[in-house]
Amino acid sequence: MKLDNKRTILTGLAFLSICAFWQMYNSIVPLILTNTFHLNETYSGAIMAADNVLALFLLPLFGAISDKTHTKIGKRMPFILFGTGLAIILMNLLPLIDNSYAAAPTTFKTVSFVVVLGLLLVAMGTYRSPAVALMPDITPKPLRSKGNAIINLMGALGGVIYLGVAAVMYPNSKVEGLAHVNYQPLFMVVSAIMFVAIAVLFLTIKEPKLVAEQQKLEAQHPEWNLAEDDGSGNETLPKPVKKSLIFLLSSICLWFVGYNAVETWFTTYVSQVMGQALGGASTCLLIATGGAVISYIPIGVIASKVGRKRTIMAGIILLAACFGLGYFLTTAYSEINVIMFIVFALVGLAWAAINVNSLPMVVEMCRGSDIGKFTGYYYTFSMVAQVVTPIVAGSLMRHISYTVLFPYAALFVALSFVTMIFVKHGDNKPEAKRGLDAFEDLDD
Repeated sequence: MKLDNKRTILTGLAFLSICAFWQMYNSIVPLILTNTFHLNETYSGAIMAADNVLALFLLPLFGAISDKTHTKIGKRMPFILFGTGLAIILMNLLPLIDNSYAAAPTTFKTVSFVVVLGLLLVAMGTYRSPAVALMPDITPKPLRSKGNAIINLMGALGGVIYLGVAAVMYPNSKVEGLAHVNYQPLFMVVSAIMFVAIAVLFLTIKEPKLVAEQQKLEAQHPEWNLAEDDGSGNETLPKPVKKSLIFLLSSICLWFVGYNAVETWFTTYVSQVMGQALGGASTCLLIATGGAVISYIPIGVIASKVGRKRTIMAGIILLAACFGLGYFLTTAYSEINVIMFIVFALVGLAWAAINVNSLPMVVEMCRGSDIGKFTGYYYTFSMVAQVVTPIVAGSLMRHISYTVLFPYAALFVALSFVTMIFVKHGDNKPEAKRGLDAFEDLDD
């Protein structure tokens, strides 16, 4: 049995479009909030955390609704098409309001921007879970790890595409000295990327047919269903496994607190501390994302040899060290330089080591039970972190100094190393495999 790589890549177009959007959202919206609407860091952080607050409710809600949806084009595709279409319309309203406010500020325009932003976040929340669920729906269980590796690569590609576009369209030479930057062209390019990606997905992936084939295949392999329950349909985990799960979820929360603080505030931080524009910051983030992309396959090979936990802990040490270096480099230099590029490449490597192996460790503990439920645990703890950290980091930056960002991030990443010490389950050490096969056991 072999994974259909072409089909999985096409399925990953949905995740590509999602990641391109969020990369832009996290880079541009803080700049608009602080530079155009002149909101302080606390209010900006609260608005930036809103997507994660909504995600806590919207992701499980629409994931469950899509499970029970039956249409001629499938159960996931209607949500993907509707959510993407609505998001494309709403996202292009944001720079229009931004430009209008810069020309003639009014309270109405501020309120309008926030309302449209909220509606946009709801639109994105309606289809994220269905889009992620599409790959497992049409992929045999033994091959879902390979599928997950390809989906992650597609998502990273979406981020890389956006960062490359932003770096080319908004270099320092183009925006330096401008009282206001017009981001309308960038929003239009990203919305075009989303439209094309979802159009190709819809035209090439016939969900009902593929789901029917997958269900027929699973019926022929009852041994794939390893779930055990307590007689009421609910799986019970042994106490040691529950303990490991709690510590692992705590670790996930902690490293997301650190990483997301930098991801959210870096463009604004670079502007305030180093006087650099969007292009320079986008280049650093592009290098970090590129570092993660090229690390996925090697990290899978390393994890297959030394284990997921050791790989994660090595990634934690490297990430904390890179954030520590980030503090010294951004405070010692006034321009982004080659050393910073190297550090951000290592940030990508470290994040790949953590991110590629953490969700599979969570899923491994469910022992074949409802993978969606345990995936929900993972996203709940990661989203809680991403709700809290933009507000906390923004407040600390406002009341103490912008330079607190990197020490804050390094501290919480380091704390995740401590909690990972107590994780004793979810770590398999299969025989090393090559290429995408290295991901075979990541998300059984």
